[in-house]
Amino acid sequence: MTITINPLHPDFFAEIGNVDLRQPVEPKTLGEIIAALDKYAVVVFHDQHLSDDQQIAFSAQLGPLETTRQTLRADYKPRLNTHMSDISNLDHQNRLLERENRRWMQGLANRLWHTDSSFKRLQAKYSLLSAHVVPPKGGDTEFADMRAAYDALSDDMKRRIEGLVVEHSIFNSRATLGFTDFVEEERKGLPPVHHVLTWTHPGSKRKTLYLASHAGRIFGMPVPEGRMLLHDLIEHATQPKFTHTHRWKVGDLVIWDDRCTMHRARDFDMSTVRDMRRTTVSDVAPTIEQAGLTVPREATAA
Repeated sequence: MTITINPLHPDFFAEIGNVDLRQPVEPKTLGEIIAALDKYAVVVFHDQHLSDDQQIAFSAQLGPLETTRQTLRADYKPRLNTHMSDISNLDHQNRLLERENRRWMQGLANRLWHTDSSFKRLQAKYSLLSAHVVPPKGGDTEFADMRAAYDALSDDMKRRIEGLVVEHSIFNSRATLGFTDFVEEERKGLPPVHHVLTWTHPGSKRKTLYLASHAGRIFGMPVPEGRMLLHDLIEHATQPKFTHTHRWKVGDLVIWDDRCTMHRARDFDMSTVRDMRRTTVSDVAPTIEQAGLTVPREATAA
């Protein structure tokens, strides 16, 4: 049975129907979904109501799953399977997190424009986020099309940023909000990594920016100059003409291609529940290897 596709932009964000992801997806249908992701970068399936096991099983059909590794200390008690990221304001007993809770405070960085797992050497390929409980107001997710943003750059800017390598660290995004409460073990567990600033998206063969709030340094530039360039590029890439806001409904599953998008969560009343669960499919190789570049010597010496 052929899926239905309803584009919400010509080349960005689409609704997919006529498929039940609670059952194993046939190869032909899976190929159609991947082709839609290559074209639109973000797709939503309504009324899926997946269990955690069903979401994990479908995600695994798209590739190897990440095991969640967050900056959380040994006494942290997870609420979900280790192949799922807990994007909620609930603790392991399904109680609302207190405003001073450490996980809540550092998780506020999800409201910055970012790309999942860019702080890992092997970055994310796809993220799959399912809605279990949606707050009555707020809690939307915004997405930015980094291919369209690249296309709109001036030729001079395209030449300026070609071949640049960027250092990413999860501690950059947290420090932006003033959250620096990390012990040495956490910092050693997630050391800085290096990614290209531009590359060709493997699925669509379109050139794209690769940006995130985790990015903090461009090699070959003084730190302030590099950070200003990153700031300017993120500001450019998140103009309304490149973005789409998804307003969640319970049962939604949204998949996005982390290789050519950024996203951010929006504010909501934390006295209400927002229970979202993410699985993440790893990419096949680091961005630098796929782009045919090497890590700068100054990065390896750092």
